[in-house]
Amino acid sequence: MIDPAIAAFFDERKALWLKNNIKASMSEVEVREKEMECEAVFALKKWLPHAANRAMQISISSHPCTFSHPSSRNNNNGHASSIIVNNRQANDGFLRSGNVNVATDALGNAAALDVYKFLTLRMVDGQTLIEHLEQDTELAISLLTLINADENQSYQALKRGFLAMTAAAGESITSSKIKQVFFPVNDNLIIESSDADVYHQLSILTASGILFELRKRLDSMRFGDDIKIAREKKRANQENGPYSEIYNLTTIGYGGTKPQNISVLNNQNGGRAHLFMSAPPQLKNRNIHFPYSDFFNQTVSYFQCNNQFNQLHKLYSRNDNNIHIRTERDEYYQSVIDHIIEKMWQVRSVALEQYIPTTNQLPAAQKIWLCEQEESKALRNTTDDWLDDIVKSVTIFIFHGYEKTVGKKAIKFGDDEYKHMRKLVLINQEALR
Repeated sequence: MIDPAIAAFFDERKALWLKNNIKASMSEVEVREKEMECEAVFALKKWLPHAANRAMQISISSHPCTFSHPSSRNNNNGHASSIIVNNRQANDGFLRSGNVNVATDALGNAAALDVYKFLTLRMVDGQTLIEHLEQDTELAISLLTLINADENQSYQALKRGFLAMTAAAGESITSSKIKQVFFPVNDNLIIESSDADVYHQLSILTASGILFELRKRLDSMRFGDDIKIAREKKRANQENGPYSEIYNLTTIGYGGTKPQNISVLNNQNGGRAHLFMSAPPQLKNRNIHFPYSDFFNQTVSYFQCNNQFNQLHKLYSRNDNNIHIRTERDEYYQSVIDHIIEKMWQVRSVALEQYIPTTNQLPAAQKIWLCEQEESKALRNTTDDWLDDIVKSVTIFIFHGYEKTVGKKAIKFGDDEYKHMRKLVLINQEALR
């Protein structure tokens, strides 16, 4: 008894043949003649030998070369080798051949695709017909021995004809139209020397089964019945189940108006596949960097306070000295202190993200002052000894900043001016905390 899948295959082929060959204007006799001709065309004794002869026109492949270039299958050396990858399945976390259960593809003469469809029919036991042929099962033997009128068309001959679809070539042949990478090698080891004259050639091929399995899953996530219902409920402000949206997809086409010239799977999917967006990550500009060794050298600089120090020099160069000049001087000092406090808050805003305790070499006082970790914040709020070091550093920054900015024309400060600067900084110590 013929397997139901095989019977359904031939019923479908017969129906299509009759549809294309019977015209409405035909008489009942002519229609009957066409029906008898159809039965003869698809009789197993005739169709199976013919299909076995055509099987070599199709090559089963897990990585068809035609996805790289439609004309890559034929080249000066003959046909590019058909690649069938049977990698070992392993839970290694990689998306690769072997770890994804997908159908194999096929490429070749589009007129022989019916043979491929026949051999990939899934029988009652779940195996394909070609798997039955490879294992010489009772089903395969009984099917191919139905035609024993001609000794030349024995079971083994028919089997060899059908299995030519999966037969490996005697030598590996590639095509110049395939994207290729050449690695220098020496004694089967990759070497770094540019003087190597032996190369290992890699032909980059598309795993079409994985490609179209991706499309299948994406389409299910985007257009499945449950997804459509959930979206409709959301638009109606009704309670709906969770669903995912996939953004920034690109659809790529293979084969143009003739997707069957690329492969069987490509033809079944209309020559369209989906690709995720593949773009470099968007780098975030860092306007503020957490200091590595010293806040007063790496975050604030004398140049940033160039205007305040130059205005101070103009005041110091005047011959008069009154309350207005001293008030204006203190305002410039306060402007420098305010600048340091502003930078302090900017550094604190990036501390959690950029501070690396294992490599950072800031002085202990500056770590307490700038870090936003709970330990540092607790010390900042409960102790004061670290604040003395910060007050001293701010005072020194103002004291030497004026001299560094103005240069040789700078007026030399004494201890009294240093103490006055420190006094102003102490007034701001709560803002520095």
